[in-house]
Amino acid sequence: MAKVQTCLWFDGNGEEAAAFYVGLIPDSEITNIVPGPGGKALIVDLSLAGAPYTFLNGGPTYKLSPAASIQVFTEDQEETDRLWAALTDGGEESRCAWCVDRFGVSWQVVPRALPGYIGGPDPDGARRATEAMMGMAKIDIAALKAAYEGAD
Repeated sequence: MAKVQTCLWFDGNGEEAAAFYVGLIPDSEITNIVPGPGGKALIVDLSLAGAPYTFLNGGPTYKLSPAASIQVFTEDQEETDRLWAALTDGGEESRCAWCVDRFGVSWQVVPRALPGYIGGPDPDGARRATEAMMGMAKIDIAALKAAYEGAD
C-alpha cells in the first residue's frame, strides 16, 4: 500500500466506477476490494496508470466536487478523443480540458502538447494558444498549434 494516496467518496457505485476507469486507462488495475454490509464493496483499492486510489462507498453524505479532479495526460488527439468520449458519455463537458463523468468525478484530459503551446517561448503565440484553449471544452491539439503559430 502506498504511503500517500487519494480517496474518493462514492454513494454506492465506487466498484462500478473503478471497473470503468481500469478498463479505460492502460496500466490500471483493481488491487483489493473490502466487502461491506450485504456483500457490496465498501472499499475498492485501485491504481490508474500506477497512481494509487481508494474508492469508499460511504453513502450520500458527501458529494464529489470539481474542486478535486483527476488529471490524465494524453499523448495525441486520438487518445484525447477516446478518453473524452468515454468520460463524457453520461457525464458533461466543461471548459479547458475539464469534464465530469457519469459517476460525478471531475477529470482533466490534458494533451501533453498543451503546456508547450500555452507556456511556449513566444509570448504572443502563448497568448493566442491560451485564448484558443479558453474557448474549448475538449482540447484540439491542431487548433492550439495553429493559434500558437498565428495561422488563420
